Amino acid sequence: MSGEAVSREAVSTVEVLDRTTEAGPVRVTTPAPREEWWRLAEEDPATLVTQTPTWLDSLCAAGPFEDASRLYVFEGGRRLVVPLARRRGLPGWLSAEESWPSGWGIGGPLAAPGAPDEEEAAVVLRDLARRPALRVGVRFGPDADPVWPAAAPPDFATEALTTYVLDLSGGFDEVWAHRFHGRVRRDVRKAERSPVEVEADREGRLVGEFYGLYETSMVRWAGQQHEPRAFARLRQSRAFPRRYLEEVADRFGASCAVYLARVDGEPAAGVVVLSYGGRAKYWRGAMDRDLAHPVRANFLLQRLAIEDACTEGRTAYVMGDSRPGSPLAHFKEGFGAEGLPSLRCRRERLPLTETDRLLRTTAKRLLRFRDA
Repeated sequence: MSGEAVSREAVSTVEVLDRTTEAGPVRVTTPAPREEWWRLAEEDPATLVTQTPTWLDSLCAAGPFEDASRLYVFEGGRRLVVPLARRRGLPGWLSAEESWPSGWGIGGPLAAPGAPDEEEAAVVLRDLARRPALRVGVRFGPDADPVWPAAAPPDFATEALTTYVLDLSGGFDEVWAHRFHGRVRRDVRKAERSPVEVEADREGRLVGEFYGLYETSMVRWAGQQHEPRAFARLRQSRAFPRRYLEEVADRFGASCAVYLARVDGEPAAGVVVLSYGGRAKYWRGAMDRDLAHPVRANFLLQRLAIEDACTEGRTAYVMGDSRPGSPLAHFKEGFGAEGLPSLRCRRERLPLTETDRLLRTTAKRLLRFRDA
């Protein structure tokens, strides 16, 4: 993946904000020029793969979105990019500008040199709050500077989430011996003794087989959650259609690894891992439980992906959001991942999020839905 591996960017416009800092005017360019965005991404060792232009390009190619990113240039020398996507085909007052839309993970600002001060962060968030969109949202990662929530205007609502991150410092031997729990090491050893064959693909060859496992997982999730299968398939396939995976695999190339475990030649489990800079990200997982669980195939896949991340010199393995105390959180904690606070901030002109929550709650109650 490189700065050249992106689609042609839109023509940018430049404006000077009415509200500036003591150092002077603040200039905003939108969409953010890609060379500036890439430079900021490369300068920050905590940049996530989901904060790169390639991630935005994947989103826009897979769904009805366009680039709404914003570059802020401060007189004091600070340059800051806020990645944003906007739904195509809607007038500004009916659209949402988010970093990122639901299901696309952590976005958040990138800044250099260093983190912004509170005045600079306040200028950015006030500018976002004044956007004409119905909703403006920014999802911050666990490494985000505390200056951001401190600078949020009163009309921004803040939601606390938990992101699980495994520290890879010291290399794989250190991670295996001192961060993996004993039960996970036992499950990995069981998998290694079992008739499990694993293939790692960085060319997109295994996308179809992985997605087949994902469709199998939809049926299992439906049973766990007391959800009609047809409804579950519709909901899950809309949230993560095959095209999303195909676009990401195509655009990230070797930075997108699909690990697939087979038992007696049949696909049993798979994971998709994306990498950029110092971070590897466990993006998606799926399995045929009847094949994968008896031989602990998922544990072996995670072990191999983590070892590869260490070999590549990554410093952290990001395992995504989970509800503390849930079975998925327990699984991630077994590998030594720590639940870290991360925030989603949004400004809405109408109570869209609350209305959506109420509708979902009502539907779940009618279906006797159980959250996994």
